Amino acid sequence: MEQLIKLTGEISNAIWGWPMMILLLGTHIYLTIRLKIPQRRLFTAIKISLQKDKSAQGDVSQFAALATSLAATIGTGNIIGVATAVSLGGPGAVLWCWLTGIFGIATKYGEGLLAIKYRVKSEDGRMLGGPMYALEKGLGLKWLAILFCIFTAIATFGIGNTVQANAISENLSLVCENFIAPEHTKMITGFVLATFVGFAIIGGVKSIAKWCTALVPFMALFYVLGCIYILCINHEYLGSAISLIFNEAFSLKAVGGGTAGTVLMAAARYGIARGLFSNESGMGSAPIVAAAAQTKNPARQALVSSTGTFWDTVVICAITGLVIVSSIIAYPEISQEDGGMLTKKAFGLIPYVGTPILTFGIITFAFSTILGWSYYGERAVEYLMGKRSIVFYRILYILLVFAGATMSLSLVWNLSDIMNALMAIPNLISLLLLSGVIAKETQHYLWNNNLDQEHQD
Repeated sequence: MEQLIKLTGEISNAIWGWPMMILLLGTHIYLTIRLKIPQRRLFTAIKISLQKDKSAQGDVSQFAALATSLAATIGTGNIIGVATAVSLGGPGAVLWCWLTGIFGIATKYGEGLLAIKYRVKSEDGRMLGGPMYALEKGLGLKWLAILFCIFTAIATFGIGNTVQANAISENLSLVCENFIAPEHTKMITGFVLATFVGFAIIGGVKSIAKWCTALVPFMALFYVLGCIYILCINHEYLGSAISLIFNEAFSLKAVGGGTAGTVLMAAARYGIARGLFSNESGMGSAPIVAAAAQTKNPARQALVSSTGTFWDTVVICAITGLVIVSSIIAYPEISQEDGGMLTKKAFGLIPYVGTPILTFGIITFAFSTILGWSYYGERAVEYLMGKRSIVFYRILYILLVFAGATMSLSLVWNLSDIMNALMAIPNLISLLLLSGVIAKETQHYLWNNNLDQEHQD
């Protein structure tokens, strides 16, 4: 088992190396240029996300689709992932993570547009879409669509389910260790968590969207306000933190005074990697739920989808990075810790509120991720095996929530990372090969000011 964990870890590191980062970041930059910088319509996108196109076809509102997407995206990676980037790449990694989010907005926009452009209506009236339908209908590559769904289904049980349940149980077992034995805490957590997940997902996308619409704004606002409070406590170090982040992001100083590379290279490598992994732009998961949105035309939902990357990376990851770097400056002794422990110590050093904010953030972010990914997996399984498979999928998904809360998951983490990367490749192929379609639709609806026009197939 140890050798298998090591092998899958090496495969994961290889897949998520420079080639994948170049492919993802390159797609972000290419689409930003090809689509004439859709990021400049961010405020319009936020405004549309709060509106309802009730007369349009779809299963849930645009905001509900966005909330479900954010539920799956805003996870433990936003908290621990940023700290990992800082511990491995230095404070400058925060800026590269943030820049990745800025460019990733264009990719998330393109994914959302294709999701609406190529979605289909099922026999019972549900709207189905995502990269698999763009690959099949837009490019005629059904075999690649099938591969995407296989990778998505496997990743769902890992990164979307068991590892999130494990993160919740591990945190609660630490909180309750003075009162209840850790193994008992994990069993209770697994049972309660599986029960709540069952109630949420049994009603399909409408039920999941209701839970996410209620949970996501609250949890994100609470976490951001908590981080702002911590930054107020660390206010005397905030200017130094911002200066250090910018200086190290572009520093040509050799790492450790040797020849292993520059500070800039380390910051870029880990900041870009964690940014890409955190915001999921280009992975192909978010457009699956975007296809269910009630929207007048593809560009409107594309704009709404693009705000997900803004909130996830440009806001939450950035503010988390500032908390961690300012805490490192205030308490230099924690700078040598690894990602998870660095996060825990950085927040724990803040009297009274630090640890509760971190614990609440991890639990709510992980739970919402479980809900969001359940829908992605459901659509992938339905594409592969038909509607009848959904019931069996939901039962298995709920059982794995309990299993994830009670077991060690090093191997699952590695396999999930591999599946996420393999998901991204078919999706990026559809984005690049259909970039002309995306550009044409964007020109008509966005730049020719036809955002209120009904879409005609």
